[in-house]
Amino acid sequence: MAKVQVFNHPLVQHKLSILRDENTGIKSFRELVEEITMLMTYEVTRDFPTQAIDIQTPVATARAQIIFGKKVAIVPILRAGLGMVNGILKLIPAARVGHIGLYRDEETLRPVEYFCKLPNDINEREVIVVDPMLATGGSAAAAIGFLKDRGIPHIKFMCLIAAPEGIAAVHEDHPDVDIYTAAVDSHLDEKGYIIPGLGDAGDRLFGTKY
Repeated sequence: MAKVQVFNHPLVQHKLSILRDENTGIKSFRELVEEITMLMTYEVTRDFPTQAIDIQTPVATARAQIIFGKKVAIVPILRAGLGMVNGILKLIPAARVGHIGLYRDEETLRPVEYFCKLPNDINEREVIVVDPMLATGGSAAAAIGFLKDRGIPHIKFMCLIAAPEGIAAVHEDHPDVDIYTAAVDSHLDEKGYIIPGLGDAGDRLFGTKY
């Protein structure tokens, strides 16, 4: 069974508190999303295997460890997921980046893929799907499903704030996908917003009305 890991580190929680504040401006909001993502990446990559190598320091030969056998791809769910990409790239600059866009069909109410551009070798990579908010879970579950349909075997999901309903929805469809989040909030309101949440992450990232 997949796990849900909540990051209770003081730095993450401090920055998340500022992120939630309605008085936090666009510049600070963008920076905080990037910083929290970077801190979370430390733990998301904890299971990456390493290999021992010999390196020459200025004074002696040292036995050192390097990451081995894990290539990474980041797949943000458009549009808000874009705000998390640079935080991961600062720690894993060789990671490739794909993009997936979804909209909800007004008649069926199901997510429909409208854009998908992925690295050619993504099937060989550890894929981290990112979206700041895991609310109903519909978009996240659909995005993961679309990636699995393309034969991608190793997928993790990272968000900043999750609702219990979203976690349940993702794990119902994808019980093998680990979820990493900085907070699990109380519930969704009648409009599908996370309570207390932080509002619409995309609007706050890009300065559109919310």
